[in-house]
Amino acid sequence: MSGGAPRPSDGVGVVPAETSPPDLRLAGLAVAAWLTALAGLHLGAGPLLAVTVAAAGVTTAGALHLLGGLGHPRAAVRRYGWIAVAVGLGVVCGGAATAARLAVRDAPPIRALAEQRASVTADLVVRDDPRPIRSAGRPGMLLVSTELVRLTGPDGRRVDASVQLLVLTTDPAWRGLLPGQRLTADGRLGVPRGGDLTAAVLSTDGPPERHGASSWAQRAAGTLRAGLQRACAPLPDDPGGLLPGLVVGDTSRLPPAVEEDFRATGMTHLNAVSGSNVAIVVGAVLLLARWARAGPWLAAGLCGVALVGFVILVRPSPSVVRAATMGAIGLAALAAGRPRAALPALAAAVTVLVLVDPELAGDPGFALSVLATGGLLLLAPRWRDGLRRRGVPPGLAEALAVPAAAQLACGPVVAGISGTVSLVAVPANLLAVPAIAPATVLGVLAAMMSPIWPGGAEFLAWLASWPAWWLVVIAHQGARLPGGTLPWPGGVPGALLLTALTVALLIAVRRPLVRRLVAVVGVASVLGALPVRLVFAGWPPPGWVVVVCAVGQGDAVVLPVAPGRAVVVDAGPEPGAVDGCLRRLGVREVPLLVISHFHADHVGGVAGVFRGRRVDAVLVPPSTDPDSGRDVVRAAATAGRAASFTTVSGARHPIGDVDLLVLGPPYPLAGTRSDPNNNSLVLLATVAGVRILLPGDAETEEQHAMVARAAPGQLRADVLKVAHHGSAYQDVGFLDAVRPSVALVPVGTGNTYGHPSPGLLARLGRGGARVLRTDTDGDLAAVRTSHGLGVARRGVPVGRRP
Repeated sequence: MSGGAPRPSDGVGVVPAETSPPDLRLAGLAVAAWLTALAGLHLGAGPLLAVTVAAAGVTTAGALHLLGGLGHPRAAVRRYGWIAVAVGLGVVCGGAATAARLAVRDAPPIRALAEQRASVTADLVVRDDPRPIRSAGRPGMLLVSTELVRLTGPDGRRVDASVQLLVLTTDPAWRGLLPGQRLTADGRLGVPRGGDLTAAVLSTDGPPERHGASSWAQRAAGTLRAGLQRACAPLPDDPGGLLPGLVVGDTSRLPPAVEEDFRATGMTHLNAVSGSNVAIVVGAVLLLARWARAGPWLAAGLCGVALVGFVILVRPSPSVVRAATMGAIGLAALAAGRPRAALPALAAAVTVLVLVDPELAGDPGFALSVLATGGLLLLAPRWRDGLRRRGVPPGLAEALAVPAAAQLACGPVVAGISGTVSLVAVPANLLAVPAIAPATVLGVLAAMMSPIWPGGAEFLAWLASWPAWWLVVIAHQGARLPGGTLPWPGGVPGALLLTALTVALLIAVRRPLVRRLVAVVGVASVLGALPVRLVFAGWPPPGWVVVVCAVGQGDAVVLPVAPGRAVVVDAGPEPGAVDGCLRRLGVREVPLLVISHFHADHVGGVAGVFRGRRVDAVLVPPSTDPDSGRDVVRAAATAGRAASFTTVSGARHPIGDVDLLVLGPPYPLAGTRSDPNNNSLVLLATVAGVRILLPGDAETEEQHAMVARAAPGQLRADVLKVAHHGSAYQDVGFLDAVRPSVALVPVGTGNTYGHPSPGLLARLGRGGARVLRTDTDGDLAAVRTSHGLGVARRGVPVGRRP
């Protein structure tokens, strides 16, 4: 950012504000094309064609208005006629482009094979880097975006089609693939979730058969990216893992704790290539060219070379091309000395990108890039000038206006995705501004130098690690501020609600009196509500005896021992979710962490239990299957200096006011539907006289074995943590023996396993149990009151994550 008042010759900073209205002539075209493409992705080609035909009629009517054929005043005709024509053209173009893609996506031969879950052989071209995803059932799963060339069905019939295909695999041979690589893979076809242009999903456990090599550009990018990773290898884990993500979007070494901190503070855009990365790199080249007194054409040529080189470095995938387009808009306008051309250029870029790739219309990254760029062009200049008129120094005014404008513009989309509104995002991004440019430029130089002089690349990476370390500190401290995020309705309703409030606020504050009133009310609300939120947050409720955390599709249960101390049973699928739950409960020390079994949805978040807390001991089951989960727990226990031991059925483990009795497995079970699930530790916890049964993921076989071995009344419990996320594999005799008053179901939003089973929920309800579930109710608590056993829910469920 420039330290002084931006001028067209500066080449950096926000676009100067002007007294004339913004040029929004292409805005209707861009928005209409965007919304039409988004609607078409969810509605299908048929309804979209009907909308397109209707829009064509609107466009014709608007054209007739322009001809003056309806007798309206000429000025009004021109004003509203142009709007109708622009919107109608946007709908027609967006509808036609998207319908054409949808017709190819929904081709009957491929759709029929996907619905049959047929075994096929697919000839593919890799579109983007393989990326790991968290999967509750299959650790180490990779997601590979590909383009289908040819499909061979189980009957040998071939289908030639150019459609998008997602590959899900656990084979490590897929990790080293580069975009553009041609290959053949065998697997089972499945139906995609919808809402994009993916025609099918291919699940495979085998390696791909490669054909040839990728292009020279992709190989060069792979060499530079690998060189940057080697240069960052000697650095500490946090800045060393962040730097490749900050520079080239490679987050493979980014620690999960840092990723969660960045998400909580609204800084996730730094972990992926965005328009700001492009602007920093191209802006640095432009400043050097201006300093060397290069002419406009030479400067533009050098910037173009830098832009192409940076796109090659970070891989020319669709998301990177989108980021390059958005990031170059402001710089192009400034370099041309025509700042008013920036908004039409933004609208034109949106239109072209959506028509070329309608899938971008539903991409959150695309929406955030467009909104952030629009905020910088429309809001930031006026806010900066307003601050300067009130005596704020020029550099500080720009530093305040830029993140505030971007955050305000992106707020509705972020709120719709996360179901929260961050109060620390603007100050966190403001503090991050001085570190972003040096870290990015030094990281790019380190990547470029790595093939030539590895030692020099390591030195540059070491220099870049200092601003990266500052970003880690900001995210870490911001994520731990109490009251830093507020719950908000998620999904489309929440996004539309915040959009309406934002627009109303922007219109209202144009009047000085309203502006002062909003400022006073806003400050008073924050100062008045924050202490109430901190002191009387309402969570955990008084008298709580157990909390089942909303950690997505996984288990994490907390039993209170004393203020600030609790026993934790399982850790969920990822560190951030269980860490957030424990922070909400005020847990600072864990005398005992119990692992029921080693599936990823129970141990994937174990690092979050250790994050900032003392964990004295870890209790693990006798069965070590699967080994990958066991290794995760063992590594966390070793790093946290916690003792680790196992147990057997019948053992008792008293921890303060919590008494734990191991009920299962009564003996090792083998040959069941899922041996790891059916060898889960089953615990009967007694807290303040309340009996709580925690069966892990025990299924029918283990439940039946416990019923056969248990003494009369031994399985009876007041609270049941429902086994295996409410799956249908439950033993009727087991449920009858427990007869709970409260049943708590830990389950993830939108999971693909059919959890929880409606039949099971109905049976628990008929048995007199009060049933609550984390996917709809958020964190769940059972509470001991003077009137008996009660329940409480926090109401902020954790949605499904990739």
